[in-house]
Amino acid sequence: MEYRQLGGSGLKVPILTLGTGTFGGGDHQLFKAWGNTGVPEATRLVDIALEAGLTMFDSADIYSEGRSEEILGKAIAGRRDKVLISTKGTFRNGDGPNDVGSSRHALIRAVDASLKRLGTDYIDLYQLHGYDAQTPVEEVMNTLDDLIRAGKIRYIGASNFSGWHLQKALSFAEKHNLARFVAHQAYYSLVGRDYEWELMPLGLDQKVGAVVWSPLGWAKLTGKIRRGQPAPEGTRSSDKTNLDVGPQVDDEYLYKVVDAIDEIAAETGKTVPQIALNWLLQRPSVSTLVIGARNEEQLRANLGAVGWNLTPEQVAKLDEASKLPPIYPYWHQLGFSERNPFPV
Repeated sequence: MEYRQLGGSGLKVPILTLGTGTFGGGDHQLFKAWGNTGVPEATRLVDIALEAGLTMFDSADIYSEGRSEEILGKAIAGRRDKVLISTKGTFRNGDGPNDVGSSRHALIRAVDASLKRLGTDYIDLYQLHGYDAQTPVEEVMNTLDDLIRAGKIRYIGASNFSGWHLQKALSFAEKHNLARFVAHQAYYSLVGRDYEWELMPLGLDQKVGAVVWSPLGWAKLTGKIRRGQPAPEGTRSSDKTNLDVGPQVDDEYLYKVVDAIDEIAAETGKTVPQIALNWLLQRPSVSTLVIGARNEEQLRANLGAVGWNLTPEQVAKLDEASKLPPIYPYWHQLGFSERNPFPV
């Protein structure tokens, strides 16, 4: 397993991270669609991951109302020193007026609750799950810095921020000598390349590593969807609730991208998901991809995305198939590539 620096930090992370959104399930319609992995199977998935050198596991306090963190904690029991844990907070996690957001009150409670569920006394990477426009940036960043100084978290990141959200927090932290975000957990895939226009160059400039969520395009690049071949019943890609809340992709665009992947699959002998993941691992600013797995078979298949590389010609073919016209001002900047080159 290859390891990369997490942004501008000294922490090295595996290029694949196991996402635990499939742990728990329960009654919530969205998380039920993701999976309902219990402790025995979760422990087996952790075993396989560690054997392959995949040592980082990602969760969030809202996944299955906390059950994901609880199950992860039990699955890593007795081997905490061998793993890296990343989790997230900010979204509503209770009925009270302060059970949401990134206020000092909410963050301290959220971190303490995550530590208890995970059965650990520190979190390696703690990420704000979304931007909180209701809380001053100075309150957010000072609280995170205090939590680091208290030893409860070691590194901090953001998730789903826009470029100006991220830069505002980074600038405040730098000005006041506080801990800075070293990671941005962002959506990025062959059928979702918006990340490239602003967040990628920002990440490279400010040394914020991309922790990519849903690298298979919200289950659209699993190989189960092709032109004239609807997603099989019972899969995430056929679940209406799951599809409605995820990124929307035009069918014809999706088929065009999958057609190109199929051509490369024939050349390489690799699967659609393996090719989609490998393409992402060659993109600038990417530190790690958060992969999901409901079972051992899916995990082993995703692990097959590493240890080899697409050729430059194959990457170019996928680039062309997945290219979309950028929004303003990015289409304008493309006309001046001499001064605004694509990140490398």
